[in-house]
Amino acid sequence: MNDGWKPLKEPKSLTNAMLLSMPFMVINALLSFGIIYFFSSFSIKQFTFFTGDSIIITIDIGLIIVLLSVLIVHEFFHLIFIPNFLKSKDIIIGLTFLAAFVHTEQTLTKARYILILVAPFLILSILFPLILCISGLLTGKVLFFIILNSLGSSLDIMGLFLVLFQVPNKALLRNNGTRTYWKLES
Repeated sequence: MNDGWKPLKEPKSLTNAMLLSMPFMVINALLSFGIIYFFSSFSIKQFTFFTGDSIIITIDIGLIIVLLSVLIVHEFFHLIFIPNFLKSKDIIIGLTFLAAFVHTEQTLTKARYILILVAPFLILSILFPLILCISGLLTGKVLFFIILNSLGSSLDIMGLFLVLFQVPNKALLRNNGTRTYWKLES
């Protein structure tokens, strides 16, 4: 803070962040469903969890593997957009009981910070379904993966809006632990 870094106004706890990100879950899922609806003849009846008038969800090892896969692939797309991610000593990759994460304390431009935030959502929940819809390859299981990623991207999209509305264009951003700071480029 003595060097001119200003704290981003963001939720103080993970619980608050998750609660505040819920509207983004809905918006993200609607965007993904909208792309699928507009560009595909995919029917909700093809969705493997719907049978007749009821919904059947069985939690088995396959579902757990899918959930872990979504987490890992999502975080991979954050990781590859961090500058020098293969060589950087400022990157932490982790898996907790509730989430996976990629964290860097590198100083980043606003544009790079935003790219890192939105990459998993744009690639896995917007571009990927668009390509699958156009090519006719969308299946119910893949749709489930896409929607899980959309829902899981809610914190990232909330972070996008926090940065867009609080950080000037010519600013640098940096994380220090769980807090985010910014300052104007010098």
